[in-house]
Amino acid sequence: MVTQVLDCLIIGGGPAGLTAAIYLRRFYRDILLVDAGRSRARLIPLTHNYPGFPDGISGPELLERLRTQLARMNGQVTPGTVHQLRRTPDGLFHADLDGLPLVARRVLLASGVVDVDPNLAGLSELREQGLVRYCPICDGFEFTNQHIGIIGSAEHGVRESLFIKNFSSALSFIGIPGYAQLDDKLTRQLQDQQINLIAGPCQRLMKNDQGQIQLEMGDGQIHHFDVLYCALGTQVRSQLAQELGARCNAGGCLEVDEHLQTSIPGLYAAGDVTDRLSQLAVATGQAAIAATAIHNSL
Repeated sequence: MVTQVLDCLIIGGGPAGLTAAIYLRRFYRDILLVDAGRSRARLIPLTHNYPGFPDGISGPELLERLRTQLARMNGQVTPGTVHQLRRTPDGLFHADLDGLPLVARRVLLASGVVDVDPNLAGLSELREQGLVRYCPICDGFEFTNQHIGIIGSAEHGVRESLFIKNFSSALSFIGIPGYAQLDDKLTRQLQDQQINLIAGPCQRLMKNDQGQIQLEMGDGQIHHFDVLYCALGTQVRSQLAQELGARCNAGGCLEVDEHLQTSIPGLYAAGDVTDRLSQLAVATGQAAIAATAIHNSL
């Protein structure tokens, strides 16, 4: 059986993958965009941080607009998961799409990351109501001068707290056992910035009648916030590239060159899976660069 050789296989149907697909279809390239339906963007209730939408846009609406634009370029999103990727001596990439073999000259990995959530009762309900956020760059401005709670871990959590301090002086760092691991230096950094430290076992989260977040501690004490940030880091979906030997940083993000090519020739990456700033505008910009480089290389 002869397998069709694609110009490019795109793995991940978030803003980066969809943008790259739009560009490559406009270049009349034969592509396949595979999406497992786990884009981080679908969890964005509303962002005012994406250029061109002064009234804001939700993640699902942005994804739908990009899908519509791709359809007008005679492109589509194929649901599924790529389980394996290998590169043969002839430079071609062979992939397993839920048991279906694929062959492509180039691959663009736009698989993104997964936010790490604490195992805390009530968190998912608050997240669905837009009261739990993950990106202070995107959303910090929206909560200027409000009381912000930050669930953080070690240096990453403290670093996020110091960044958020730019937007509000009413901050509380919530050190959940098993995540925080604050040493004396990190504790002093919080104290120097007058960031309140809440430590100890947490029982559950809920929204009270006033619309505030209510955090119940193990000892029964109650703390109130207007919004909650999770600053526990992310898990990077770069395993397919790592199995090929692609270089990553300590956090698992793929290292890319100025054309968004990884250390594996023909394998490109765009969006949160790379070692660049995790922003929608950056992801779509990277995708434009990568798609153009892929087209030129072909």
